[in-house]
Amino acid sequence: MPFLGVSGMQYSGASLAGSRILLVEDSNLFTSMISAKLKELLDIDVESCRNFDELQLAYDKSSEPIKLAISNMNLPGAEKGEALTYLLDLSIPTIAFTGTFLEGTRDELIAKDVVDYILKDNVFAVDMLAESICRFLTNHRHHVLIVDDSATARALLSSRLKRYNFRVSVAESGAKALELLKSNPDIGLMVTDYNMPDMDGFDLTRRIRATTGSHELRIIGVSSSNNRLLSARFLKAGGNDFILRPFIDEEFYCRVNQNLDTLSQIQLARRVTESA
Repeated sequence: MPFLGVSGMQYSGASLAGSRILLVEDSNLFTSMISAKLKELLDIDVESCRNFDELQLAYDKSSEPIKLAISNMNLPGAEKGEALTYLLDLSIPTIAFTGTFLEGTRDELIAKDVVDYILKDNVFAVDMLAESICRFLTNHRHHVLIVDDSATARALLSSRLKRYNFRVSVAESGAKALELLKSNPDIGLMVTDYNMPDMDGFDLTRRIRATTGSHELRIIGVSSSNNRLLSARFLKAGGNDFILRPFIDEEFYCRVNQNLDTLSQIQLARRVTESA
């Protein structure tokens, strides 16, 4: 099932058909467009609900788990976002698909821990939604390692990445990170803090790069420091990216996606070259 997203995401793995996807949308136009696009690109048949009552009925009538929901924020009988709240209260991963984006809406959505939000304000909205769905359904292929001596920071990053359906491991030190990388060769991305007591992010990256190239492992450095030269030092140590705290959720997820997309493209190119 080859798929090329609008941001450059490529997927050619197993079919995604069979995943139960719920579309909660009252617009006939968008319901038709989304259903057709997901069938065409991902071979997914969505289950549509036009109002809050139909949503509740869809949940109650079947014991089959809902893999992902796409929900409009304003529905007949649920004009204040009740459908979105209902889905999230049931711990159903949900993408908000909305034409309403007033001041504070973005913060409200992030606080609710939605998987993503897509605005209906451009011609690529449905394509962007399809890519967001494909990413969520395939992110479990990616194993991400978080390295930070702060338990709070580890928990925050871990919860963010798990929300996006990644497999996550955590390490409280550079030494533990090296152990996990050795025992988990499928880890494709490491997000590491700069300032750690046993070895800083620079030393950890240098040690990894002595044996492991960017075609096997992407490394993103993070720091709360105001020293903007840290990014240059980290990149020179072998890192692939650098982000200053505090993060903006959308930027963090974008950087993670870009690095994993690059890794996938490099590995695909190497396989093609080796088989030629």
